[in-house]
This record gives sequence, C-alpha cells and structure tokens, in this order.
Amino acid sequence: MNRRVTFPLFWRIFLLIWLAMAVTVVVSNLASQVLLDRERAAIERQLELRDLGFDVAAIRERQGRREAHRFLSSQGDELGLHLMMISADSGERLPPAIRSRIESGWYRQKPAIVDLGDGYRLIAWPKMHGEGWLEPRVFRFMEMGLAFVLITLACWLIARFVSRPMRHMERTARAIAGGNTELRVDERIANRRDEVGQLATAFNGMTDQLCKLLDRQKHLLRDISHDLRTPLARQRIAIELASEGGVEDDLMASILRQNERLDSMTGQILTLYRVTEQGGDIAREPVRPVDLVNQVLRDAADYAEHQRVDCKLDSMPESTGVSVLGDAGLLQRAFDNILQNALDHTPPGKVVHIALKVSSGWISLAIEDEGPGVPGEILDHLFEPFFRGDKSRGGEGWGLGLAIAKDIILAHDGEITANNSQRGGLQILVRLPVFAVD
Repeated sequence: MNRRVTFPLFWRIFLLIWLAMAVTVVVSNLASQVLLDRERAAIERQLELRDLGFDVAAIRERQGRREAHRFLSSQGDELGLHLMMISADSGERLPPAIRSRIESGWYRQKPAIVDLGDGYRLIAWPKMHGEGWLEPRVFRFMEMGLAFVLITLACWLIARFVSRPMRHMERTARAIAGGNTELRVDERIANRRDEVGQLATAFNGMTDQLCKLLDRQKHLLRDISHDLRTPLARQRIAIELASEGGVEDDLMASILRQNERLDSMTGQILTLYRVTEQGGDIAREPVRPVDLVNQVLRDAADYAEHQRVDCKLDSMPESTGVSVLGDAGLLQRAFDNILQNALDHTPPGKVVHIALKVSSGWISLAIEDEGPGVPGEILDHLFEPFFRGDKSRGGEGWGLGLAIAKDIILAHDGEITANNSQRGGLQILVRLPVFAVD
C-alpha cells in the first residue's frame, strides 16, 4: 500500500501568509514606481508651466490681458489644463472655487501655483477627465489599503481553511451522538493531505469501531436473552414435575425462585434491547399516566406489604385528565422499575412517596424512598446498565431497572433525573410532555 504524501497544515498556513506578504511588497514597489514616474512627470510639467508663465507674462505686458487670456486658453486646450494668470500688484485674487480646492483636503488633483516673480503667479489644474498628477499621500493610502486587503484575504482563507472542516466534524459528531450512526466525515475532508485530513480519517475510524461495538452489544443482549429463554422454560417445567415427585419443598421453592429471577432478568434484558433497537419508532397512543401509576401501585401492593413499606400517592387534581403519547406497556414497565427500586431500598416501616404534578405542558412523576440515599459522585451512573455502585443500599437486582426506565422515558421525548431528597433518600423524577388535557 502506497503511503500518501502529506503537506503539514503548519507549512500551508506559513506559506499562505508569506505569499500574502510577498505580494503586498511587490505591489507596493510597483505602486512606488508609478509614484516616482508621476513625480517625475510633475516636475517636468512644473518646468514647462514656468516657461509658459514667462511667455504669458511677456504677452500680457506687451499686448494686454485679453491676448494673454486667449493664449492661456489655447495652451490649456493643448495641455488639458485650466490655466489662469493673476497679478498680486493689481489686487487680483484667486476665485473662491480655486481657493476652496486648494484649502480642502478632499480633492485629489489640486491646482499648481507657479510663482513667476514680479508679482505674477500662474495657476494650473487638470480639466475634467484630464491626465493630471497624483499626490504622494494617495499612493501611501493605496499601499496601506492594498496591504490590508491582501492580508485580510489571506487570514480569511486560513480561517476558512481550518474552521470549515472543524465545523463539519463538530456537526457530524453531534448528529452521531444524537443517534444517526450512519453519518461520517465527508471524504473530501478525510482525503486532505494534512493534519485535518488525518484527524477526519481517525474520527471516521473511531466512529466505525464504536458503532461495531454498539452493534455487538445489542446482538449480545438479544442473543443471550433468546438463548436463555428456552432452557429456562424447560428448567421451570422440570422443576414443577420434580416438585410433584416428592422432592423437599424448601429445596424446590429455592430452585423455583432462582429460576424466576433468571427469567425476570431475561425479560429485563429483552426490554432493554427492544427499547434500544426501536428508539423513537415505538408504537404511540394517548395514555393517562395517573392510570399507569395506579396500576403499578396495585401490582406492587403485595410486594410492598411483604417489605412492610407503605406507598403514599400525592396527585394534583389536574393530573387526572392529562394524557401523554406513548406505549402504555413500556411506560408502565418504566414506572414499575422505578417503584421497585424504591421499595427495595426503603427500610421496613418507612414510606415511598409518589407525586404527580402538571406544570407548563409537562407532567412530572416523582418517586422518593426513605432509604440511605446515594453518594453524589455516582448519581449520574445510576442509569447505566448493570451499574450497582452502592452495595450498602442492598437489593437483589442486576442494575437494569433504572437503565431500562431511562431508555423508555427518553424514547417518549421525556426526561429522567436522580437526586438525593431532603428526607435523605433517593428521588427519581420523570417528566413527560403533555399530549392532551381532558
């Protein structure tokens, strides 16, 4: 395999700035050369105007002002200039228009004043569309403006060259994090022969590897769940048959409980796989959260009694008529998992508090236990599959209940958070967008 030649980003930026500066210097020198040519022409014209002024002064002395004016007009037409002779001794003054042109800083082509001696001065300025001459300040401004434009253009190209692919990779990363695992950085960026291209190639390779690992995880969960279901069912039948054959009741009850736990775990894994696989494509219909909560409480009544834990429901009147859009079975599983977690971690004689509230287009379900709580540093990990960071909270689960609840709530465009309540226990807060209010 041929190794692709790379052109480092450092040298690209360096050369681009260097070229911009070099072009600026070259153009500045060319402008200076033009300025020198203009100045040389101006000097030559000044000498020519001085000779012309002497001729006009002589004509004015011999033939009068009218002939001098006629001579100036004819010479002005030939030279493309406005020409005017004034005499300080006779009290002649510059016309206001000429005086304002000389004093103003806005005019690029100012009148030239040639002192001829004996009180005579020749005034000359270019006619409209004439050749004229430029001031040195104009060229200095042109040089600075051209340098500013070229350097600005070079900086813009560098910023675009670097930031554009970075923005593309950032948008791609956000889209992948949002669930669109088919996206990759564009091949045009990945094929660049610099550090940006190498980064894009590494990013695509990393994404491919992560997606493969995620697919393997999903397939593993699915395969384990399906492979366990058949032997578990057969084992359960065998246990029931064996129990009828006179095996000790305590032994058979223990085996049966372990079988039920494995079967429950398999069901949890299948639910997790189902929610992860389907994502936002789950079946949706109007569902009343208050009905689901009541059903969950009825189903958990026997277990709560066995744990000697009371469940207290505090529901706002407005929540009775609220419905959300989603899968009733999945939402009930999520609520049941959260309640089961609270019951498992509430000491005997304590209470699990359940509250339903409606506010600003959301319905909130808060389930709070009176257990020992959870250390703050592991609160964010409670919703990770198989995570059981605080063994002191007891329980015999597998760390799947809250993970499944989170995936179900997120699939319904909701929110789920965990925090330690004022009572000291753990509070799980679920928020779902309201679909309709009866």
